[in-house]
Amino acid sequence: MGSNTVRSTTLWIGTFCLVAAGMTACQSEPKLLPGKTTQASVSLSPSEDTQDLPVSTELGITVDKGETTQVTVEDSDGTDIPGTMRDDDSAWVPREPLDYDTLYTAKVTAEDSDGIPASATTSFHTMSEPKQKVSATVWNDPKYEYGQAMTVQLDFEEGFEVDEDHREAVENRLFVSSEPKQEGAWHWFDGNHLEYRTKEFWEPGTTISLRAALEGVPLGDGKYGSEDLEQDIQVSDIARKIEVNDDDKEMVAYKDGKEVKSMPVSLGKASTPSYSGTMTVMEKLEHTIFDTTAQCGGKVQGSDCYRTPVDWAQRLTWSGQFIHSAPWSVGDQGSRNVSHGCVNASPQDSKWIFNFAAVGDPVIVNGTGTKLPYGDGFTAFDLSWEEYLEGSYATDVPSDASADSD
Repeated sequence: MGSNTVRSTTLWIGTFCLVAAGMTACQSEPKLLPGKTTQASVSLSPSEDTQDLPVSTELGITVDKGETTQVTVEDSDGTDIPGTMRDDDSAWVPREPLDYDTLYTAKVTAEDSDGIPASATTSFHTMSEPKQKVSATVWNDPKYEYGQAMTVQLDFEEGFEVDEDHREAVENRLFVSSEPKQEGAWHWFDGNHLEYRTKEFWEPGTTISLRAALEGVPLGDGKYGSEDLEQDIQVSDIARKIEVNDDDKEMVAYKDGKEVKSMPVSLGKASTPSYSGTMTVMEKLEHTIFDTTAQCGGKVQGSDCYRTPVDWAQRLTWSGQFIHSAPWSVGDQGSRNVSHGCVNASPQDSKWIFNFAAVGDPVIVNGTGTKLPYGDGFTAFDLSWEEYLEGSYATDVPSDASADSD
């Protein structure tokens, strides 16, 4: 989704006053011509005197045979409420959540092709503050520079899932803009977690801005969003990629499209194969302990129940596949698969690739014969664009337009 110019609540277009970003340009108002009536008509929603509306309510606008020229929304004290039009002019979105238990009055003016205006007004009253609210969080850290395969990730509080009938409304309140603009869309992995990605990897140096306008949005089962969220996310200006090929047991690092280093590796043995697919570096751990003893009653026994100190680990899946240092398998690297699913490399090569890569960098593994499971890690880019769009509930996807966050 791209950017839509933020306009003040009172916006005149064409022959009216234009107020935006501190600039004012005025022309005379159109004069009604004797014997002429406007061809334009305006209809608004919510309808007059609608009660108990969520504070996420938008002003729906339908104009026939004309174009919108002015939108004014005021509370009962006569205070202008700032907002912006959606890119398709279908609705006016408040810049911040409306107040609870408050009366609002809206007026919209449009002009036909001759500049003759038509207008419509409506008033509505918001609901009292609900008792049951659900919070959401953005996974991405605004202080970090991510790789090109990083998705924007939104989670609702643990144990809650948005009712399926409400997911379209939620998705329509998630505004993403980017500089430069790129085609993107949301995908629900389940009712608690959804992600936003572009059709291709993010362009290097992209700045992403998210406004999750969720306060007051109905989520189902009598619950509502608790607050609006805003976050800026930065993509590194360096394009890094890691490719792993099981056929020749090799890991290759690329920077800005050029190969910079090739390293021998050992992948998962037949009983615990590595996954093939497009993965993403999820986290980086200089030193950690791999502990699989939970499946054995907490005891170290056999080859599959172990506690092993590991250096230079980069997580690829939730289920525990990593790129990491494996000094015990150096003799097998480049020729034979002996791991429990991880990408084993020498201590020297593991440290190098650890320092090279960033969270969000794509890691593409080929040739293992075992497909990466859906949702095991950051798997959005493992889906084709068509498959990915099937996880969106929005009516029109994708879109590169949004209600701006400033």
